[in-house]
Formats: sequence, structure tokens, C-alpha cells
Amino acid sequence: MNILVADDDPVVADVVRRYLERDGMQVVVVGSGSAALDEIERSRVDLAILDVMMPGGNGIDVCRNIRRGVHGDLPVIMLTALGEAEDRVLGLESGADDYVAKPFSPRELSLRVQSVLRRSTAAAAEPVRGTLTDGDVVADLAAREVRVCEHAVSTTKREFDLLVFFLRNPDTVFARDELLERVWGWKFGDLSTVTVHIKRLRAKLGDAARIETVWGRGYRWSTRPDTDDPSA
Repeated sequence: MNILVADDDPVVADVVRRYLERDGMQVVVVGSGSAALDEIERSRVDLAILDVMMPGGNGIDVCRNIRRGVHGDLPVIMLTALGEAEDRVLGLESGADDYVAKPFSPRELSLRVQSVLRRSTAAAAEPVRGTLTDGDVVADLAAREVRVCEHAVSTTKREFDLLVFFLRNPDTVFARDELLERVWGWKFGDLSTVTVHIKRLRAKLGDAARIETVWGRGYRWSTRPDTDDPSA
């Protein structure tokens, strides 16, 4: 697998490179956002690790550019400063598949890389056809598109995966850690990742959203009229 590491801190980049190479990855290191986009355009990249704060376009802007382009399905892991919740939320909203807060364990990052790659490979191999429908919400599996009342709704890759999971498992309550494992494919991670995606998906679906909060237990997609407070 070919991994792109974009970080302007040479010490961090070198540590990450050595750990990933030890796990059999091919690693290219660049020091700016613009260099990261250039590398993605000219080389095969299977996953990108982007630092939020770097010159030539920060990681969030780079991720948004990736999602808008021909490499829109490229898995992305964001590196954020410890405690910068806003950066983590923006990273997820920009379409990042995961984030790791600095300072971090290089081994943990390596495990996250492997997890995201497994999930991405499995999704690519899974046959996708047909649609899932509930009320005014339609998810086109082949096109990976969502429509609400016949109008297209833009979703990130993970938001789409979350919606599809709910539509396939209606009226079933899932705790955040269950969703993290079954949608993200992670056995560990920050549960706020799930909360952010739930809120974003509700906002995009509007009145058609049937994601209910079951207090003390988790979330469910209800095929019945909403009765619970939808706030996360």
C-alpha cells in the first residue's frame, strides 16, 4: 500500500514514515498541502495522512479538494492538535475518515491506517446495486448518492455509509461504540466521531431524518413517526 504523509514537522513525519514502513507500507513524505495535492495527482496513493496545520493549504482544505476531485474516495486520516475539538469536527466535516490527535502513539496511528485501509478495501470489493428507501429518503448504492423528496443531498463517504447502515437496520438501537465498529470498522476511537456524523446527517436530511436518540442507549432509524427528541 502507498501512503502519503503530509506534515511540515520533519520529526513527526520521519517517525510516522518509519512505523508505516516497518508494517510493509510504501511511504512518501511531503511538507505542504500543495505538495500533497500534486503527489496525489501524479502518483498512486492508497491513503493520505494530513496534518491540519501546514503551509501551502492546511489539511482540512486539502481534504475538501480531494473529496471534490477525481480521487474523491481516497481514504484520509487527519492529524490534529491535542484538545482542538474544532479542528477535529472540521476535519470530519471535510470528509476525513479518521483523525488522530497530537501527540499520538505512532503504533496507534499505524493501527488506524490499517483499519481504514481494510474498510476501504472491503467497501470497494462489496457489490453495490439497487437503492434503499424509507419515506422521502432514497440511497442509491451504486452511485453513492442520496435524494430527499427527489432532490440530491450531498453527503461525505462516511455520512453515506452511516445512512445506509441505518436503512438496512431500521428500528434497532445501536450504541455509539457499536456504530463506530460496524460503520467505521474501528474497535477503538473517540465516540464523539459518531455524534458529529449523526448531527451532520440529521441536518442534511432535514425533516426526512428518522434518526432518533434513545437516551442512555444510542441511536436508531425509526420507521415510525418520530417520538423522541432528535438532539444528540
